[in-house]
Amino acid sequence: MTDVTLITGDGIGPEIAEAARRCIDATGAGIKWELVEAGVDVMERLGTPLPDATVESIKKTGIALKAPITTPVGKGYRSINVHLRQTLDLYTCLRPSKSYKGVRSRYSGIDLVVVRENTEDLYAGIEFQKGKDDTAEIISWINKHSKRQIGDDAGISIKPISVKATERIVTYAFDYARKMGRKKVTSVHKANIMKFSDGLWLDVSREVAKQYPDIEFEDRIVDNMCMQLIQKPELYDVIVLPNLYGDIISDLCAGLVGGLGVAPGANIGEKMAIFEATHGSAPKYKGQNKVNPTALILSGVMMLRHMGKMAEAEKLEAAVASVIAEGKNVTYDMKADRDDPTAVGTSQMADAIIEKVKN
Repeated sequence: MTDVTLITGDGIGPEIAEAARRCIDATGAGIKWELVEAGVDVMERLGTPLPDATVESIKKTGIALKAPITTPVGKGYRSINVHLRQTLDLYTCLRPSKSYKGVRSRYSGIDLVVVRENTEDLYAGIEFQKGKDDTAEIISWINKHSKRQIGDDAGISIKPISVKATERIVTYAFDYARKMGRKKVTSVHKANIMKFSDGLWLDVSREVAKQYPDIEFEDRIVDNMCMQLIQKPELYDVIVLPNLYGDIISDLCAGLVGGLGVAPGANIGEKMAIFEATHGSAPKYKGQNKVNPTALILSGVMMLRHMGKMAEAEKLEAAVASVIAEGKNVTYDMKADRDDPTAVGTSQMADAIIEKVKN
């Protein structure tokens, strides 16, 4: 048996966590689940949205499946998800986007993987508020050392891009491509404008690419990349990006395949990994047995592959694809008419997937 942390989340989290757990167990993967909590529900009881026991469980098992979590507004962490990434040094955000027959989309045949750097860039959290003394000090220093002047009514965000962080994320992208039989890695940037941050990203990407002659490499400017993905997504494979661009492009790619309801995700570090659905906790649907569990189940597929359980992963993904393609035992959002009375609930869709896994 392999120990895995299951973070049940809040809102719709516990329902889809249970659905995903049952589907994964049906594959015979041999997982011993350690159930822990995070979010607004546990906040009310313990005074924190992220108990120490939850973090310690992830550190102990090294791998977690996480249902959606609501970050309490106005207190605590800016984001529980960001806090977990930073605390556990989960430097890679892995976001596959794959077309499944039966999912409504303008596209078909999409099979893209976004590899997003998680620790640097404008999301590093180095910010200075308008009107504060330290902000004025920074503005004064910049105005003395730059030809471009900043007004005293500005807020400041710092964009660090380092050689170390860029090397490890681009290396991860190439290693992933090689492991998964992918053919090409595209590095995305805005080096034509930000020459000392994105320019560094591009230079390091090119150096890392030299170590992988078996994998095709190219680079794209981020605004052009957005257009390319809409016009001819079939030309792309693995896409590696700094933090902000990765956030935007990963949702764009999810849109190509039908939305966040079918978009799995993971945050991965050297020693730990958390697999999660990329949509929110939808508290208005809490307890209604209504929402689509596909994204978290597919995140479980990613988790199984990460654990080396390839046969179990293939079995589960095939079962999910089959249920979606049939279109019978799916939730309301996957029906042609969202008011279709034949739509099933979260647990019933999981039942249908489990039946496919076992047959």
